[in-house]
Amino acid sequence: MTSVRRDESVRPTKRDEVAAAGSELIGGPIGRHALLGTSWLTPVRVIALVAIGMFALGMVQKLPCYNGGWFFGATSQYTHACYSDIPHLYAGRGFAEGLIPYFDRLPGDMEYLEYPVLTGVFMEVASWMTPHAGAIQQREQIYWLVNAGMLMICAAVIAVCVTRTHRRRPWDGLLVALAPAAALTATINWDLLAIALTAAGMLMWSRSRPLAAGVLIGLATAAKLYPVLLLGPLLVLCWRAGAWRAYRKAVAGALVSWLVVNLPVMITHDAAGFHIREGWAKFYTFSQERPIDFGSVWLLISQRTGNPLENANTYATLLMILGCGAIGLLALYAPRRPRFAQLAFLVVALFILTNKVYSPQYVLWLTPLAALARPRWRDFLIWQACEVMYFLGIWMYLAYTGNGDKHQGLPTEGYQLAIALHLLGTLYLCAVVVRDIWLPERDVVRRDGDDDPSGGVLDHSPDVFVLGRTHHQPRHAMQFEAAPRVRWGVVRE
Repeated sequence: MTSVRRDESVRPTKRDEVAAAGSELIGGPIGRHALLGTSWLTPVRVIALVAIGMFALGMVQKLPCYNGGWFFGATSQYTHACYSDIPHLYAGRGFAEGLIPYFDRLPGDMEYLEYPVLTGVFMEVASWMTPHAGAIQQREQIYWLVNAGMLMICAAVIAVCVTRTHRRRPWDGLLVALAPAAALTATINWDLLAIALTAAGMLMWSRSRPLAAGVLIGLATAAKLYPVLLLGPLLVLCWRAGAWRAYRKAVAGALVSWLVVNLPVMITHDAAGFHIREGWAKFYTFSQERPIDFGSVWLLISQRTGNPLENANTYATLLMILGCGAIGLLALYAPRRPRFAQLAFLVVALFILTNKVYSPQYVLWLTPLAALARPRWRDFLIWQACEVMYFLGIWMYLAYTGNGDKHQGLPTEGYQLAIALHLLGTLYLCAVVVRDIWLPERDVVRRDGDDDPSGGVLDHSPDVFVLGRTHHQPRHAMQFEAAPRVRWGVVRE
């Protein structure tokens, strides 16, 4: 039996049948005598270029809207599936008039910008680079282009960070770079900023730099709420490994960086003393008061039963708490400590599944986590196919409801099917990850002799606290694809 060196990169065309089949487009799987590392086209550079290319294709897909769909016709931007919040919010949130987010009150029902502070800064910087003269349509087009350029940088950062997180599996970054749903949704909103900071934070954690990881996670949370969820998996994993010092550093870094960004906007002072600024709190009050909306399981239930589900906030919170408890027990009972990326994926997926709304761009949150948690092309593409179907479904549904009596598009029953596909695709990927945690020999990362390459200080660390038996062979474990048995975290011989 040949040995697997710890410094040898895993070649996906030798491990993954879908990757091997796809490689036929560029000459087939890598040969036995191929010379690696002799070209300037390293995996990181190749994947960054592919990510930029896919992002550019996503921009091309938005051309029908750029050329008029955002501005003319009630449903043109839906029938062409090229909707984006960015040009609409340029005028709708006061950037066209030079209003300052969180400080200046907006005209209309939305009194203040409903995004976290760092995303607001991102939007404001883009508005500075947009000419404030000329027709509003042209300015909105330029604003979208400026934001797209900044978001393209974020997309490249995400691909590079995922590529470098698992040292021996750089080509897993192609999952992120080539994700079709990610290309379609990249310029709908500003989510890529928070995702890039989160990916960079996970890279820092994998390099055993918990303070830097915490700082980046805190900054990501200042751009979008979901990255703070990653501190939950780290808590359970550090508890099991006894790595409390690293966890304290990460939490401290996250708290300080979040406060540095938010405090200047959050606190105001007047004759009555210090208090929370209303503009800063808008994101949190809007999230709390928002009714059930597109894409959520709650909308599906409400439409099918006719019940408005006015207590959806309570239901979603309870399900989130129960789900996090179940994930925590899974982490403590698993025969081997789960990988950080696996638990991070499960927690964020749980948040998406239980949330009151599922916007199409939320698939971006899970894409890098899925590539690290389950780097298997078949499973990844099954999930992506479901998300692409949902992406098309929501726009066709909005075209149907916005066309008046014409009813051109997808009726309510069809949209409900699209929601179900999204839910089932995400649940499928969650089930596969849970199986990998409970049966570590099915985990494609650990079958190559690694322990937790994204775990940093957790990688190869012994357990100090577990529930039930640990390091045992599961009773129903079976030899998988003729792979030799391994002791998790020990080099295969």
